[in-house]
Amino acid sequence: MTRARIIGVGAYAPKRVLSNADLEKMVATSDEWIVQRTGIRERRIADDTEATSDLAIKAAQQALERANLVPEDIEFIAVGTTTPDMVFPSVGNIVQHRLGCRRAGSVDLMAACAGSVYSLVTGAQFIQTGKYKRVLCIGAETLSKITDFTDRGTCILLADAAGAVVLEATEEDRGIIDVDLYSDGQYWELLYMPGGGSRHPATAETVAQRMHYAKMKGNEVFKVAVRMFVECAEKILSRNGFTAADVSLFIPHQANLRIIEAASKRVNLPMDRVFVNVDRYGNTGAASIYVALEEALAAGRIKRGDLILMAAFGGGFAWGAVLMRW
Repeated sequence: MTRARIIGVGAYAPKRVLSNADLEKMVATSDEWIVQRTGIRERRIADDTEATSDLAIKAAQQALERANLVPEDIEFIAVGTTTPDMVFPSVGNIVQHRLGCRRAGSVDLMAACAGSVYSLVTGAQFIQTGKYKRVLCIGAETLSKITDFTDRGTCILLADAAGAVVLEATEEDRGIIDVDLYSDGQYWELLYMPGGGSRHPATAETVAQRMHYAKMKGNEVFKVAVRMFVECAEKILSRNGFTAADVSLFIPHQANLRIIEAASKRVNLPMDRVFVNVDRYGNTGAASIYVALEEALAAGRIKRGDLILMAAFGGGFAWGAVLMRW
């Protein structure tokens, strides 16, 4: 059976660091309050000249270099993002051109913070069907550009980064074993951005009403997110004959430390087998799992033969899981 396996991983975060101490000067909050409720101590913020595609390209270049490939080797690009450079063309189109992936197909997938899983699953399907031999999957966000820095419920969380992986076909007993994707639109009002689309196009009124910023009902999101994490993790493990004890490392979407801890406890995964970097990056949306994967590899937390479980959820809601043998 042909599987898609990861042969190169890259990540990039902007240079600017926004600490909790910085936020104390901007909004009514404190370092203690932020850490207690989110586990976040600092996050990266893009400067005025950096768009989502700029971050995506840097992560992709690193992934290609580590895969020992050139851009012309890539046949398809799948980008998960909620913050494209513009409505169109897609970030994938811009990355394809600027990287030099000659005539590679490209697409953006908008699944909010689940964009990492959605882009990875999309790329893996093209590999598994035999349509393409090598696919570039990216998660990239500049969430700070849709963050209301007068709203302490969101500004303490959201941040910017990009991550990328290169997928290649393998006949070995490794690579992506199984995937799951889900969505449930009944929860859309818990996490969304009202302005800028066809429902509320940009006008002086929508700008004045601050409709072009992300809105979130944090307590409600917490409850649903934990349940989604647990359900999709248990289902994909059970279907493939595994239990939590078989998982070498769990890489969840880095939304909030409390969500990660609650979900891991219910799945019976001790925190020493859960990768966490939300304290240093905040919630980077579709980039978070890719960035965490790159750091886990660099730290020696993953070795060949390890069973890796990844899961993410995002506004909509959309969520999913990927199970792989490294």
